[in-house]
Amino acid sequence: MIELTDIQNQIQQTFRDFAEKKVKPVAAKIDEEKKFPTDLFKQVGDLGFYGMRYPESAGGSGLDIVSYSLAVIELAKGSLSLAAACTMQSLMGTYFLYRFGDDEIKQKYFSEALKGNKIGAICMTEPNAGSDLMAIKTIAKITEDGFILNGQKTWVTSAPVADFFTVLARTDPDSNRGEQLSIFFVPSNLKGVMVGKSIEKMGVRGSVTSEVGFVDVHLPKNYLLGEIGGGTKCLKEILAEIRIMTAALAIGVATVAYEEAIEYAKTRVQFGKPIGKFQAIQMKFADMAVQLEMAKHYTLYAATLSDKNLPRHKESMIAKLYASEIANNICDEASRVLASYGYAVEYNIERYLRDARFTLIGGGTSEILKINIAKELGL
Repeated sequence: MIELTDIQNQIQQTFRDFAEKKVKPVAAKIDEEKKFPTDLFKQVGDLGFYGMRYPESAGGSGLDIVSYSLAVIELAKGSLSLAAACTMQSLMGTYFLYRFGDDEIKQKYFSEALKGNKIGAICMTEPNAGSDLMAIKTIAKITEDGFILNGQKTWVTSAPVADFFTVLARTDPDSNRGEQLSIFFVPSNLKGVMVGKSIEKMGVRGSVTSEVGFVDVHLPKNYLLGEIGGGTKCLKEILAEIRIMTAALAIGVATVAYEEAIEYAKTRVQFGKPIGKFQAIQMKFADMAVQLEMAKHYTLYAATLSDKNLPRHKESMIAKLYASEIANNICDEASRVLASYGYAVEYNIERYLRDARFTLIGGGTSEILKINIAKELGL
């Protein structure tokens, strides 16, 4: 059992209040309009979310991963679209600028991103390189004064509104080794950067996503983040946190679906009594409660390991795998409780069911995670 500190409880309550008062009332509109929630995104920045995991010396608040995870859960309860965009900004979109950016990059982009004034995104996935990052073909050709970037990325979260990208690319076109992947900082207004139209998605439709193309984009030497060929190693630095964060997103959407289904079961009367009084419905909620508690406790356990800088590679994969799977199950069961109304757009459940699918993909698919967990077991 993880006992929360006073500060962690305060953070949880702050983001819970924000989600209830500011996010939930417009969550359906965000989904319907399929537009990036700019105003709410900035308000999340005003709450200090984007700098939670960064030290005070870098402009953040130096809080722990448990606190961060609690905030993510509450944001996801309000809107998974907003939460997905915000977590991109707070982790993958800004981490490598913090680790390797020079003073110019940090002052002009990183510091402003922590306030929500600039938006960052990471470009990893390509049309033929998803789970297999070693298949990345984007090339950063080394020149006398920097690099020339060419390639195509897809499924880039926040790309249509991004001010800058962190791009994973090869510096050796003849190598297929992961050690040849490097990380580059690319402002979106550079000549040769082309952002495609938004990808139409089943869910998290307010978290806008698109392809990004790079055609002879000139990058100065200081836009290399870290060492040449060090991209894979650097990515592993935050891989566990990405999975813990994705687990928290899943727990958030599962929790709100569970809570709204319970309220419905208490008021929906059939055969002379609320349907929540029937054992068939009660067993559904008992199963959901067990799954939610287990997912939350294990995810916070993995976050605690991260805070203590203890091994958490396997634990973060287990947390993400379990939380994303039970989130989809809970949203499905909640929809079944509402029956026809669970299929109606006027109720939120159908949105939760669509949104939850997102958590099965981000941070590694369930199949990839199972393979890697088995490897951790020595198989």
